[in-house]
Amino acid sequence: MIDRIVVWAMSLKARASEERGQDLVEYAVLTGTIAILVIAGAVLFSDAVRDWFGALATWFGSIGPAPAGS
Repeated sequence: MIDRIVVWAMSLKARASEERGQDLVEYAVLTGTIAILVIAGAVLFSDAVRDWFGALATWFGSIGPAPAGS
């Protein structure tokens, strides 16, 4: 009877370690996919983002205080 319990406990431990490995692979795939999407978005939208920040800087410059000596 004890032999069966030991075998059962060892099989549970083996399954748990396999699941941990599977979780690690899933997280790696998810992280890689997110990284690829971020890089692709940065490449595709770089001009639009640069233009938007330029317009924002111009707007902030127009509402700020006048430079000293003006």
